[in-house]
Amino acid sequence: MKNVNELFETGMKFHGHKCPAMPMGLRAGLAAMNALGVERSQDKELRLIAETGDGHAAGCFVDGLMTATGCTYGKSNIKKLYYNKMAFTLIDSKSGRAVRVSLKPEFLTKALGSPFVQQRKAGVLPQDIPAAIADPLVNNILAMPEENFLAISAIKTVEVPQGKGCFEVEPCSQCGELTFVNKLQDSSAGRVCIPCAE
Repeated sequence: MKNVNELFETGMKFHGHKCPAMPMGLRAGLAAMNALGVERSQDKELRLIAETGDGHAAGCFVDGLMTATGCTYGKSNIKKLYYNKMAFTLIDSKSGRAVRVSLKPEFLTKALGSPFVQQRKAGVLPQDIPAAIADPLVNNILAMPEENFLAISAIKTVEVPQGKGCFEVEPCSQCGELTFVNKLQDSSAGRVCIPCAE
C-alpha cells in the first residue's frame, strides 16, 4: 500500500484544494482498511457506506475516503446516507466483515473552531485560504496518531448483497435512448426508461 503522503498527493490531484477534511477522510479510510486487514478496492472488494451529507466538510471527507479505499461512485461501491455525521462503515464484500469509523467528538469540535473553518464561515473559498493557515492543520492530520481523532468500532459481520452487473441494452420505446434492460419498465407504450415512465 502506498504511504500516507503518496496517497495525500493523489487525493490532492483528485480533490482540487488543500483542506483538513480530505486528509481526515484519507486517514480514516486507511484506519478502517487496517482494522479489516484489507487492501484498496480495485473493483467491488470493499463497500463503503458514508453517513455524511451535503455541504460543510462532508464532501471533502468523502473524497479522502474514496482516495484511500478505492470505493467510488463510478464503481457503485459507495453510498451516502445523508445523516450529516463524519462517520462511515467499510465492508469487506467477500467476508461481510465491517468496521465503523467516526471522528471523535472532542476532535471534531476543536477542528470546527480552527482558523481554516473560521475563514470558510466568512465565505473564503478553500483554495484562497493562505497556506500559513491550511498547511499546519493538514500536516497535523497526516502525522497525528489515529487514536487521537478516530473512533474505530469493533468488527462485526453484515450481510452483503450480491449481484451481477447488467450489460444488455434496449431502446426505450418512447425516447429511443438505449437503456440497460434492468431499468426498463413495462407500460402501455412498450418498454420505457424511467424518465419516460414518469
